[in-house]
Amino acid sequence: MEQTITNSKPTAVPGYERLADVLARAYAQAALGKGAERHSRGEPFHEQVIIEGARRFGTGALLFQSFKKSEESQRLPKDAAIRELLGAINYLAGAVIALEMKDDGNNDG
Repeated sequence: MEQTITNSKPTAVPGYERLADVLARAYAQAALGKGAERHSRGEPFHEQVIIEGARRFGTGALLFQSFKKSEESQRLPKDAAIRELLGAINYLAGAVIALEMKDDGNNDG
């Protein structure tokens, strides 16, 4: 049976450094880069339009955005493709957050 992981923070686990680096870059894109510039008006991530989309249309809306970014990455030069894929990771993270908020009874996901 698969174990559910909750409230875990990235730690230095040998062999997982590259994964930690990718996830840290996705975080930075959302908190400091394109995501913050285009999608935030100063509110926390879990109160941004990304979560509002899940509340209105279900998490499938976020899954589609992730799919769209993944598909678009196939036609782009390497650096642009990487940026799109980091954005896709953030949409998937938004889906996780929306599902958890729904389970918490927030009706926000």
